[in-house]
Amino acid sequence: MTANDRQIRPGFPALRPVGLSGMLVSFSDRLEEPANRAALAFRAAVEAERKAGIAETATSLASVFLRFDPEVLSHDALSDWLQGLLAARDWYAAALPGGRRLIRVPTLYGTDLAPQLEEAAAAAGMGVEAAIADLGTTRVRVLTIGFAPGQPYLGPLGADWDLPRQTALTAQVPVGALVLAVRQFVLFAASSPTGWRHVGQTAFRCFRPEAAAPFALRPGDEMLFEPVSKPEFLRIAARATDGAGGAVIGEIAE
Repeated sequence: MTANDRQIRPGFPALRPVGLSGMLVSFSDRLEEPANRAALAFRAAVEAERKAGIAETATSLASVFLRFDPEVLSHDALSDWLQGLLAARDWYAAALPGGRRLIRVPTLYGTDLAPQLEEAAAAAGMGVEAAIADLGTTRVRVLTIGFAPGQPYLGPLGADWDLPRQTALTAQVPVGALVLAVRQFVLFAASSPTGWRHVGQTAFRCFRPEAAAPFALRPGDEMLFEPVSKPEFLRIAARATDGAGGAVIGEIAE
């Protein structure tokens, strides 16, 4: 994204106070890959500074939230420091933070265990086999984590997958459901109703409360949902006692 491109979103990056002890740095008012990249890179830079008074940080799809101690760091001082950091570089073109991982997850597409693949494929103008080939070979980024503990929003998918919400609610999808929502996957961390389409099923558990690190994923990680047959998926699910669901995890070379 060039400086001219960014004029489509006038007023960004934007810096706003949130209550007495919060500050929000927004890079867009909607999800765009450069804005998500900027949020991830900017948060990493803030964390690296270890500035006194900043208690924690978190990213959303296109923003960074900072919680701070106003008795240590005033609003004005934090605002001035953040404005200086924002001006230091083009965050929309920044490199993604290091230490990111690629997680390859065996995924069953369609069948009775993920029954809305055919509907989603038709809405995207594809046959089922073409849809599986596309979805199963697209690397997606953990854009943010939210809604439920450890639950990732992943993307972006290709423009063909910019599908409208369902007109009816799906009463329940299980843990590990891969749901398609407006050019994103959502990998469900808990059984839940949804208005989006259940296209794949995994044995991967995003939230593992018994583990030292309960959230299995981090913003900036990448995932690949590789197709497997139903018999192979059932074998994997039967063996998946640690929550990994047969996933293979490797570091991303930056």
